[in-house]
Amino acid sequence: MIIASGAYLTIGAGWGNGPHWLLYLPMVVASGAVALRRRAPLASLGIGTSAMLADLALGGSIATLLIYTQVLYDACVFGPPRLWRRALEVSIAVVAATAALGVAESGSVRGLALGIPAVLVLVLPILTGLSVRQYRDQAALERSRAEQTARVAELDRRQAVAAERTRMARELHDMVANHLSVVAIHATAALSVRNLTTTQVEDSLRVIRENSVQGLAEMRQMIDVLRGPEAEPGDDPVTPGLAEVERLVSGARAAGLAVDLTTTGEPRELPVNVDLAGYRIVQESLTNALKHGTGTASVKVHYDTHEVRLTVHNPVASPGPLDHLGAGAGLIGMRERAALLRGRLDAGPETEAHWRVHAALPVDAA
Repeated sequence: MIIASGAYLTIGAGWGNGPHWLLYLPMVVASGAVALRRRAPLASLGIGTSAMLADLALGGSIATLLIYTQVLYDACVFGPPRLWRRALEVSIAVVAATAALGVAESGSVRGLALGIPAVLVLVLPILTGLSVRQYRDQAALERSRAEQTARVAELDRRQAVAAERTRMARELHDMVANHLSVVAIHATAALSVRNLTTTQVEDSLRVIRENSVQGLAEMRQMIDVLRGPEAEPGDDPVTPGLAEVERLVSGARAAGLAVDLTTTGEPRELPVNVDLAGYRIVQESLTNALKHGTGTASVKVHYDTHEVRLTVHNPVASPGPLDHLGAGAGLIGMRERAALLRGRLDAGPETEAHWRVHAALPVDAA
Protein backbone atom coordinates (compact mmCIF):
# COMPACT_ATOMS: atom_id res chain seq x y z
CA MET A 1 0.00 0.00 0.00
CA ILE A 2 2.90 2.35 0.77
CA ILE A 3 4.44 1.67 -2.60
CA ALA A 4 1.14 2.10 -4.44
CA SER A 5 0.44 5.41 -2.78
CA GLY A 6 3.87 6.78 -3.67
CA ALA A 7 4.83 7.37 -0.04
CA TYR A 8 8.20 5.83 -0.76
CA LEU A 9 9.23 8.87 -2.81
CA THR A 10 12.31 10.68 -1.66
CA ILE A 11 12.10 13.71 0.56
CA GLY A 12 15.54 15.03 -0.23
CA ALA A 13 18.45 14.80 -2.64
CA GLY A 14 20.44 11.65 -2.02
CA TRP A 15 23.96 10.82 -3.08
CA GLY A 16 22.66 9.27 -6.28
CA ASN A 17 19.98 9.70 -8.83
CA GLY A 18 19.21 6.04 -9.12
CA PRO A 19 15.74 4.59 -9.62
CA HIS A 20 13.22 4.93 -6.83
CA TRP A 21 12.85 1.19 -6.45
CA LEU A 22 16.16 1.24 -4.53
CA LEU A 23 14.22 2.85 -1.69
CA TYR A 24 12.18 -0.33 -1.36
CA LEU A 25 15.13 -2.19 0.13
CA PRO A 26 15.61 -0.01 3.28
CA MET A 27 11.85 0.06 3.75
CA VAL A 28 11.61 -3.76 3.63
CA VAL A 29 14.59 -4.11 6.00
CA ALA A 30 13.03 -1.63 8.44
CA SER A 31 9.76 -3.58 8.30
CA GLY A 32 11.72 -6.75 9.13
CA ALA A 33 13.26 -4.97 12.11
CA VAL A 34 9.74 -4.30 13.45
CA ALA A 35 9.08 -8.06 13.35
CA LEU A 36 11.99 -8.61 15.78
CA ARG A 37 10.80 -6.09 18.38
CA ARG A 38 9.77 -8.63 21.02
CA ARG A 39 12.30 -11.40 20.50
CA ALA A 40 15.40 -9.25 19.94
CA PRO A 41 14.76 -5.54 20.62
CA LEU A 42 18.47 -4.64 20.50
CA ALA A 43 18.94 -6.30 17.10
CA SER A 44 15.70 -4.72 15.90
CA LEU A 45 17.01 -1.26 16.76
CA GLY A 46 20.35 -1.91 15.11
CA ILE A 47 18.79 -3.21 11.88
CA GLY A 48 16.21 -0.42 11.80
CA THR A 49 18.87 2.27 12.33
CA SER A 50 21.00 0.83 9.52
CA ALA A 51 17.98 0.77 7.20
CA MET A 52 17.14 4.38 8.02
CA LEU A 53 20.70 5.57 7.40
CA ALA A 54 20.73 3.73 4.07
CA ASP A 55 17.37 5.28 3.21
CA LEU A 56 18.66 8.78 4.02
CA ALA A 57 21.71 8.14 1.86
CA LEU A 58 19.40 7.34 -1.05
CA GLY A 59 17.40 10.49 -0.53
CA GLY A 60 15.10 9.50 2.33
CA SER A 61 11.51 8.36 2.14
CA ILE A 62 8.58 9.13 4.43
CA ALA A 63 7.63 5.44 4.66
CA THR A 64 11.00 4.33 6.04
CA LEU A 65 11.09 7.21 8.54
CA LEU A 66 7.62 6.33 9.79
CA ILE A 67 8.58 2.68 10.15
CA TYR A 68 11.72 3.72 12.02
CA THR A 69 9.64 5.65 14.57
CA GLN A 70 7.87 2.35 15.29
CA VAL A 71 11.26 0.65 15.70
CA LEU A 72 12.34 3.27 18.25
CA TYR A 73 9.02 3.01 20.11
CA ASP A 74 9.22 -0.81 20.30
CA ALA A 75 12.87 -0.70 21.43
CA CYS A 76 11.89 1.51 24.38
CA VAL A 77 8.85 -0.58 25.30
CA PHE A 78 10.33 -4.09 24.98
CA GLY A 79 14.07 -3.49 25.35
CA PRO A 80 16.18 -3.36 28.51
CA PRO A 81 16.33 -0.06 30.45
CA ARG A 82 19.84 0.73 29.25
CA LEU A 83 18.61 0.56 25.64
CA TRP A 84 16.09 3.39 25.88
CA ARG A 85 18.53 5.49 27.92
CA ARG A 86 21.21 5.20 25.24
CA ALA A 87 18.66 5.77 22.48
CA LEU A 88 17.39 8.92 24.18
CA GLU A 89 20.93 10.24 24.69
CA VAL A 90 21.86 9.65 21.06
CA SER A 91 18.58 11.15 19.82
CA ILE A 92 19.08 14.33 21.86
CA ALA A 93 22.62 14.60 20.55
CA VAL A 94 21.39 14.21 16.94
CA VAL A 95 18.69 16.85 17.49
CA ALA A 96 21.23 19.25 18.96
CA ALA A 97 23.65 18.63 16.10
CA THR A 98 20.89 19.08 13.51
CA ALA A 99 19.75 22.34 15.10
CA ALA A 100 23.34 23.62 15.27
CA LEU A 101 23.85 22.69 11.63
CA GLY A 102 20.68 24.57 10.67
CA VAL A 103 21.85 27.69 12.51
CA ALA A 104 25.27 27.44 10.88
CA GLU A 105 23.87 27.09 7.37
CA SER A 106 21.16 29.75 7.68
CA GLY A 107 23.17 32.15 9.78
CA SER A 108 20.15 32.91 12.00
CA VAL A 109 18.16 31.46 14.88
CA ARG A 110 15.55 30.30 12.38
CA GLY A 111 17.92 27.47 11.54
CA LEU A 112 16.87 25.78 14.79
CA ALA A 113 13.74 24.69 12.95
CA LEU A 114 15.87 22.08 11.19
CA GLY A 115 15.91 20.14 14.47
CA ILE A 116 12.11 19.83 14.59
CA PRO A 117 11.93 16.87 12.14
CA ALA A 118 14.63 15.14 14.19
CA VAL A 119 12.56 15.69 17.35
CA LEU A 120 9.46 14.21 15.69
CA VAL A 121 11.30 11.19 14.25
CA LEU A 122 13.69 10.42 17.12
CA VAL A 123 12.75 11.98 20.48
CA LEU A 124 8.95 11.80 20.36
CA PRO A 125 8.74 8.00 19.70
CA ILE A 126 11.24 7.37 22.50
CA LEU A 127 9.31 9.48 25.02
CA THR A 128 6.05 7.83 24.00
CA GLY A 129 7.55 4.36 24.38
CA LEU A 130 9.03 5.32 27.75
CA SER A 131 5.64 6.50 28.98
CA VAL A 132 3.98 3.24 27.89
CA ARG A 133 6.80 1.23 29.46
CA GLN A 134 6.42 2.98 32.81
CA TYR A 135 2.68 2.43 32.77
CA ARG A 136 3.19 -1.25 31.91
CA ASP A 137 5.83 -1.71 34.63
CA GLN A 138 3.59 -0.02 37.18
CA ALA A 139 0.69 -2.26 36.21
CA ALA A 140 2.95 -5.32 36.51
CA LEU A 141 4.09 -4.13 39.93
CA GLU A 142 0.51 -3.66 41.06
CA ARG A 143 -0.38 -7.16 39.83
CA SER A 144 2.63 -8.57 41.66
CA ARG A 145 1.62 -6.80 44.85
CA ALA A 146 -1.95 -8.03 44.49
CA GLU A 147 -0.75 -11.60 43.96
CA GLN A 148 1.59 -11.31 46.93
CA THR A 149 -1.21 -9.94 49.08
CA ALA A 150 -3.45 -12.80 47.97
CA ARG A 151 -0.74 -15.34 48.81
CA VAL A 152 -0.18 -13.78 52.23
CA ALA A 153 -3.93 -13.74 52.88
CA GLU A 154 -4.21 -17.39 51.87
CA LEU A 155 -1.26 -18.27 54.10
CA ASP A 156 -2.84 -16.39 57.00
CA ARG A 157 -6.11 -18.18 56.38
CA ARG A 158 -4.43 -21.59 56.39
CA GLN A 159 -2.50 -20.75 59.55
CA ALA A 160 -5.68 -19.53 61.22
CA VAL A 161 -7.49 -22.74 60.23
CA ALA A 162 -4.60 -24.87 61.51
CA ALA A 163 -4.46 -22.92 64.77
CA GLU A 164 -8.21 -23.24 65.23
CA ARG A 165 -8.07 -26.97 64.54
CA THR A 166 -5.29 -27.34 67.09
CA ARG A 167 -7.25 -25.36 69.65
CA MET A 168 -10.39 -27.42 69.07
CA ALA A 169 -8.43 -30.67 69.31
CA ARG A 170 -6.85 -29.50 72.56
CA GLU A 171 -10.22 -28.48 74.00
CA LEU A 172 -11.87 -31.74 72.98
CA HIS A 173 -9.05 -33.78 74.47
CA ASP A 174 -9.06 -31.94 77.80
CA MET A 175 -12.84 -31.86 77.88
CA VAL A 176 -13.49 -35.51 77.12
CA ALA A 177 -10.39 -37.34 78.35
CA ASN A 178 -11.02 -36.55 82.02
CA HIS A 179 -14.59 -37.77 82.11
CA LEU A 180 -14.01 -40.79 79.87
CA SER A 181 -10.98 -41.81 81.94
CA VAL A 182 -13.10 -41.81 85.09
CA VAL A 183 -15.82 -43.76 83.30
CA ALA A 184 -13.25 -46.27 82.04
CA ILE A 185 -11.69 -46.73 85.49
CA HIS A 186 -14.98 -47.40 87.21
CA ALA A 187 -16.29 -49.58 84.41
CA THR A 188 -13.07 -51.61 84.51
CA ALA A 189 -13.34 -51.96 88.29
CA ALA A 190 -16.98 -53.03 88.08
CA LEU A 191 -16.14 -55.66 85.46
CA SER A 192 -12.90 -56.98 86.93
CA VAL A 193 -13.62 -57.07 90.68
CA ARG A 194 -15.76 -60.00 91.69
CA ASN A 195 -18.42 -60.12 94.42
CA LEU A 196 -19.04 -56.37 94.51
CA THR A 197 -21.77 -55.31 96.86
CA THR A 198 -24.85 -53.55 95.61
CA THR A 199 -23.64 -50.31 97.20
CA GLN A 200 -20.28 -50.53 95.42
CA VAL A 201 -21.94 -51.16 92.07
CA GLU A 202 -24.30 -48.23 92.64
CA ASP A 203 -21.39 -45.96 93.57
CA SER A 204 -19.52 -46.91 90.38
CA LEU A 205 -22.62 -46.37 88.26
CA ARG A 206 -23.25 -43.02 89.97
CA VAL A 207 -19.72 -41.84 89.20
CA ILE A 208 -20.04 -43.10 85.60
CA ARG A 209 -23.33 -41.25 85.18
CA GLU A 210 -22.07 -38.00 86.72
CA ASN A 211 -18.98 -37.91 84.54
CA SER A 212 -20.98 -38.84 81.46
CA VAL A 213 -23.44 -36.00 82.12
CA GLN A 214 -20.63 -33.53 82.78
CA GLY A 215 -18.80 -34.60 79.63
CA LEU A 216 -21.95 -34.20 77.56
CA ALA A 217 -22.58 -30.77 79.09
CA GLU A 218 -19.08 -29.57 78.24
CA MET A 219 -19.38 -31.00 74.74
CA ARG A 220 -22.65 -29.11 74.32
CA GLN A 221 -20.94 -25.91 75.47
CA MET A 222 -18.23 -26.31 72.86
CA ILE A 223 -20.79 -27.06 70.15
CA ASP A 224 -22.61 -23.85 71.11
CA VAL A 225 -19.35 -21.94 70.73
CA LEU A 226 -18.80 -23.46 67.29
CA ARG A 227 -22.35 -22.65 66.27
CA GLY A 228 -21.68 -18.98 67.04
CA PRO A 229 -24.59 -16.63 66.22
CA GLU A 230 -26.90 -19.58 65.55
CA ALA A 231 -26.88 -20.57 69.22
CA GLU A 232 -30.15 -19.99 71.01
CA PRO A 233 -30.46 -17.00 73.38
CA GLY A 234 -29.75 -17.91 76.95
CA ASP A 235 -27.50 -20.82 75.96
CA ASP A 236 -24.24 -18.90 76.31
CA PRO A 237 -21.60 -21.42 77.42
CA VAL A 238 -19.77 -20.79 80.69
CA THR A 239 -16.01 -21.07 80.33
CA PRO A 240 -14.55 -23.03 83.26
CA GLY A 241 -11.80 -21.44 85.32
CA LEU A 242 -9.65 -21.85 88.38
CA ALA A 243 -12.55 -20.78 90.59
CA GLU A 244 -14.02 -24.22 89.83
CA VAL A 245 -10.93 -26.20 90.83
CA GLU A 246 -12.74 -27.25 94.03
CA ARG A 247 -15.49 -28.84 91.94
CA LEU A 248 -12.86 -30.45 89.71
CA VAL A 249 -11.11 -31.91 92.76
CA SER A 250 -14.43 -33.11 94.16
CA GLY A 251 -15.10 -34.96 90.95
CA ALA A 252 -11.68 -36.59 91.09
CA ARG A 253 -12.30 -37.62 94.69
CA ALA A 254 -15.64 -39.13 93.71
CA ALA A 255 -13.81 -41.07 91.02
CA GLY A 256 -11.56 -42.61 93.66
CA LEU A 257 -8.56 -40.27 93.67
CA ALA A 258 -7.56 -38.90 97.06
CA VAL A 259 -6.70 -35.28 96.27
CA ASP A 260 -5.22 -32.71 98.65
CA LEU A 261 -5.98 -29.15 97.44
CA THR A 262 -4.04 -26.13 98.73
CA THR A 263 -4.74 -22.56 97.60
CA THR A 264 -2.40 -19.72 98.58
CA GLY A 265 -2.32 -16.06 97.74
CA GLU A 266 -5.41 -13.98 97.04
CA PRO A 267 -7.78 -15.60 94.51
CA ARG A 268 -9.05 -13.05 92.02
CA GLU A 269 -10.65 -12.76 88.63
CA LEU A 270 -8.22 -13.70 85.84
CA PRO A 271 -8.25 -13.15 82.08
CA VAL A 272 -10.42 -15.75 80.40
CA ASN A 273 -7.63 -17.48 78.50
CA VAL A 274 -5.40 -17.69 81.60
CA ASP A 275 -8.30 -18.95 83.71
CA LEU A 276 -9.24 -21.62 81.17
CA ALA A 277 -5.64 -22.72 80.63
CA GLY A 278 -5.09 -23.14 84.38
CA TYR A 279 -8.29 -25.14 84.75
CA ARG A 280 -7.41 -27.44 81.85
CA ILE A 281 -3.88 -28.01 83.12
CA VAL A 282 -5.17 -29.09 86.54
CA GLN A 283 -7.86 -31.20 84.89
CA GLU A 284 -5.37 -33.00 82.65
CA SER A 285 -2.95 -33.52 85.53
CA LEU A 286 -5.66 -35.13 87.65
CA THR A 287 -6.72 -37.26 84.70
CA ASN A 288 -3.14 -38.51 84.33
CA ALA A 289 -3.00 -39.18 88.09
CA LEU A 290 -6.13 -41.33 87.71
CA LYS A 291 -4.77 -43.17 84.68
CA HIS A 292 -1.17 -43.73 85.78
CA GLY A 293 -1.06 -43.08 89.55
CA THR A 294 -1.63 -45.06 92.70
CA GLY A 295 -4.73 -43.23 93.90
CA THR A 296 -3.42 -40.07 95.56
CA ALA A 297 -2.47 -36.58 94.35
CA SER A 298 -1.84 -33.07 95.64
CA VAL A 299 -2.83 -29.82 93.92
CA LYS A 300 -1.38 -26.43 94.82
CA VAL A 301 -2.70 -23.18 93.36
CA HIS A 302 -0.74 -20.02 94.18
CA TYR A 303 -1.96 -16.57 93.13
CA ASP A 304 1.00 -14.23 92.75
CA THR A 305 1.04 -10.60 91.68
CA HIS A 306 2.12 -11.27 88.11
CA GLU A 307 1.38 -14.95 87.57
CA VAL A 308 -0.55 -17.98 88.74
CA ARG A 309 1.49 -21.05 89.67
CA LEU A 310 -0.01 -24.52 89.56
CA THR A 311 1.68 -27.63 90.93
CA VAL A 312 0.31 -31.18 90.85
CA HIS A 313 2.15 -34.09 92.50
CA ASN A 314 1.16 -37.71 92.34
CA PRO A 315 2.89 -41.06 92.87
CA VAL A 316 3.00 -43.26 89.78
CA ALA A 317 2.37 -46.96 89.48
CA SER A 318 4.33 -49.26 87.21
CA PRO A 319 2.36 -50.10 85.23
CA GLY A 320 -0.48 -47.65 85.74
CA PRO A 321 -4.09 -48.88 85.75
CA LEU A 322 -4.86 -47.23 82.39
CA ASP A 323 -1.43 -46.77 80.80
CA HIS A 324 -2.74 -48.32 77.59
CA LEU A 325 -5.12 -45.37 77.10
CA GLY A 326 -2.41 -42.70 77.06
CA ALA A 327 -1.14 -41.24 73.78
CA GLY A 328 0.89 -38.29 75.06
CA ALA A 329 -1.53 -35.70 73.66
CA GLY A 330 -2.36 -34.36 77.10
CA LEU A 331 1.19 -33.29 77.91
CA ILE A 332 1.49 -31.68 74.47
CA GLY A 333 -1.76 -29.80 75.02
CA MET A 334 -0.64 -28.49 78.42
CA ARG A 335 2.65 -27.26 77.00
CA GLU A 336 0.85 -25.58 74.10
CA ARG A 337 -1.52 -23.79 76.46
CA ALA A 338 1.34 -22.47 78.58
CA ALA A 339 3.38 -21.45 75.52
CA LEU A 340 0.47 -19.51 74.01
CA LEU A 341 0.31 -17.45 77.19
CA ARG A 342 4.10 -16.94 77.30
CA GLY A 343 4.16 -19.07 80.43
CA ARG A 344 6.22 -22.04 81.59
CA LEU A 345 5.29 -25.66 82.11
CA ASP A 346 7.45 -28.50 83.40
CA ALA A 347 6.08 -32.03 83.47
CA GLY A 348 8.11 -35.08 84.33
CA PRO A 349 9.26 -37.44 87.06
CA GLU A 350 10.30 -35.59 90.21
CA THR A 351 11.63 -38.78 91.72
CA GLU A 352 11.58 -42.36 90.52
CA ALA A 353 8.10 -42.90 91.88
CA HIS A 354 6.57 -39.41 91.73
CA TRP A 355 5.32 -37.30 88.84
CA ARG A 356 5.21 -33.51 88.99
CA VAL A 357 3.50 -30.93 86.82
CA HIS A 358 4.37 -27.28 87.43
CA ALA A 359 2.95 -24.38 85.41
CA ALA A 360 3.47 -20.62 85.72
CA LEU A 361 0.95 -18.54 83.77
CA PRO A 362 1.36 -14.74 83.53
CA VAL A 363 -1.84 -12.95 84.50
CA ASP A 364 -1.19 -10.24 81.89
CA ALA A 365 -0.89 -12.75 79.06
CA ALA A 366 -4.21 -11.58 77.58
